[in-house]
Amino acid sequence: MTLWTSTDAATATGGRASADWAATGISIDTRTIRPGDLFVALTDVRDGHDFVAQALDKGAAAALVSRVPDGVGDDAPLLIVPDVLPALEALGRAGRARTAARVLAITGSVGKTSTKDMAAAALADQGRVHAAEASLNNHWGVPLTLARMPQDTDFAILELGMNHPGEIAPLSRMARPHVAMITTVAPAHMEAFGSLDGIAREKGSIMDGLAPAGHAILPEDLDVTPILRDAADAAAAIVVGFGRDGAAKPLKSEVTADGRTQVRARILGETVDFTLASAGAHFVMNAVGVLAAIAALGADLKRAAADLARWQPYKGRGGVERIGGITILDDSYNANPTSLAAGLETLARLDGARKVAILGDMLELGPDENRLHAEIAAYPALRDVALVHACGPRMRHLMDALPQAKRGIWSDSADDLCARAADLVRAGDVVFVKGSKGSRVARVVDAIRETRQTPPLDAHKGDHSAPPPAAPPATATPAETRATTPRSPAPKG
Repeated sequence: MTLWTSTDAATATGGRASADWAATGISIDTRTIRPGDLFVALTDVRDGHDFVAQALDKGAAAALVSRVPDGVGDDAPLLIVPDVLPALEALGRAGRARTAARVLAITGSVGKTSTKDMAAAALADQGRVHAAEASLNNHWGVPLTLARMPQDTDFAILELGMNHPGEIAPLSRMARPHVAMITTVAPAHMEAFGSLDGIAREKGSIMDGLAPAGHAILPEDLDVTPILRDAADAAAAIVVGFGRDGAAKPLKSEVTADGRTQVRARILGETVDFTLASAGAHFVMNAVGVLAAIAALGADLKRAAADLARWQPYKGRGGVERIGGITILDDSYNANPTSLAAGLETLARLDGARKVAILGDMLELGPDENRLHAEIAAYPALRDVALVHACGPRMRHLMDALPQAKRGIWSDSADDLCARAADLVRAGDVVFVKGSKGSRVARVVDAIRETRQTPPLDAHKGDHSAPPPAAPPATATPAETRATTPRSPAPKG
């Protein structure tokens, strides 16, 4: 099905089409490009124009460029614009404007991607759903997601991220959501914001683009909740709180022997039951928020609750797997103090002979980073952990604060822990792995898997995020990039 014609794309961007063409998709990565895609030549560390000839050779319908690249003929199908990124943004706004879809936009310091995926799974049988791939949540990821949206979409689910002040509001104005959800506010990217209040104000700016009479789904139990409510009130939003005392709240939850969670919740006066494929209490709370958001979108609440059972966490985002006689809770994709505490609480709920935590540095916490690492030793859920292994200079402060009996192996790098993978765990252990992406602690999971002689996860549970392109240190990774233009930026909060 045609997504963009040369005429429509030229009108949207103000560009000039060198030939007639019709595109069925949009790509920024020559490694994954499919025949019929419009190739967007973004520029950052690598110049996407250097890959246009390759994209066309692979069957791209056309390329969005700011000049005719070397090695490309004058008769090549191009859409020529003054600047590629603003043109992609214009294409995204046009994609949003031409659809009647109900739009949910999600932000938060923790849980954006898993919450987005929950919403997509819950709505899958209620219409055509268009959701951001992987963690496409930055200044090129959001317009790319909007530009890829089919015109007949019924529900669109977007993820908005940030690393610095002023990033979320323009993304929200581009997305124009009917419902805006904030998962939580936690000390991530503190170097850029200085305080939790500053992060809350930035997250609250998701209300800037909210449609008239739109809904704000807000965490009810945070110290900074009043800041979020002020932002929602300024946008004249209909506010729904989720949490222990919210209009949407869990009533009870129980972890099953296979690591799933059965939940009963009260959503805007209606009681629903659902099952999640994870043991995390934070997943339960975000699922409650998702159901409130789905109700605000006008979809069938009970049907959505039943369909939440379809959701599966990505590799490294809280899934539980059995590996050669041990159980691993793999939450290694990223970390901050809030998500680490939630992961340890999940570990405490799992049955096992011995509980082991393998932790990597938490990054971008600002001048208090050493103290924040040391304070992990006082987390209540750590009482249930028999042994802690860690890597990275910041985690050294945790190891020094732990009782001697809990101190396992500390190493300056994840690679050193990988080399000692056979010494980290033993049969019957329940193992929790967590750290910022830059700590590379995820490699330890792979090393343990190899020593336990168990093959990797099935593809559908694998890491769906390859490195992205043109971006400042900003978002998380889509199935787009390295071979095309830029380097993979860090995940956005």
